[in-house]
Amino acid sequence: MSVNSEPHRRVRRQGPVTLRGNQIPATTTDQRLLDRRGAADWVHTDPWRVLRIQAEFVEGFGLMAELGPAVSIFGSARTARATAEFDAAERIATGLARVGYSVITGGGPGIMEAANKGAAEGGGVSVGLGIELPREQGLNEFVDIGLEFRYFFVRKTMFIKYSQAFVVMPGGFGTMDELFEALTLVETGKITRFPIVLVGSSYWAGLVDWLRERVLAEGKISERDLELLTIADDPDEVVALITAAHAQAGIAPPHPGGNGS
Repeated sequence: MSVNSEPHRRVRRQGPVTLRGNQIPATTTDQRLLDRRGAADWVHTDPWRVLRIQAEFVEGFGLMAELGPAVSIFGSARTARATAEFDAAERIATGLARVGYSVITGGGPGIMEAANKGAAEGGGVSVGLGIELPREQGLNEFVDIGLEFRYFFVRKTMFIKYSQAFVVMPGGFGTMDELFEALTLVETGKITRFPIVLVGSSYWAGLVDWLRERVLAEGKISERDLELLTIADDPDEVVALITAAHAQAGIAPPHPGGNGS
């Protein structure tokens, strides 16, 4: 039977949603909310997830809104203490904190712990944005302000929205994901151009060479895109590159001594 032959089909409107005929549920929204009987599967439905996602955004924005100038430091969670990479991340974070930047990491072990430790030692604000993973990590002990997310994309938004620069230490898939997302957002004009510094020429040179010799050579990126990346080895040079780039862009420098002093 065609729709037009059913002029008196039942209609229910739920906010912006219109339901007709057998698409109308047997119970009302209030009934399902107030009736405690039956399965609790509804807490895992997509509409309920939207509220959780919204809550994560609200919590993140509220926590980070007054952070001030900040730099995100990315790198491997598997980096051991007492290694050159761990020491470099700690020194970079200390240097950034001393000139007034807050330091944001993923809040876990390895490079993240090193950077949070360095920020604390430099008198700055040490931020950890954790993520729910199958193998629980938790926030490291050097995090002053911490938030743990369910959803990667919400967490990524916080990194992008509240950072004025990215420092990328050697890392794996997660680090690459964060690096290339930042590059994509800057290249497409979705966010204001800001410094992206790769730390460790021996680690990153092969990737940059491949981008130049293959991706650029085939016209899939431009020379200007490749200029978004800077490679540095010395921790002091990393701090100097970021502060110089901000000065050139007319961004007011943070107050020396760290936001937490």
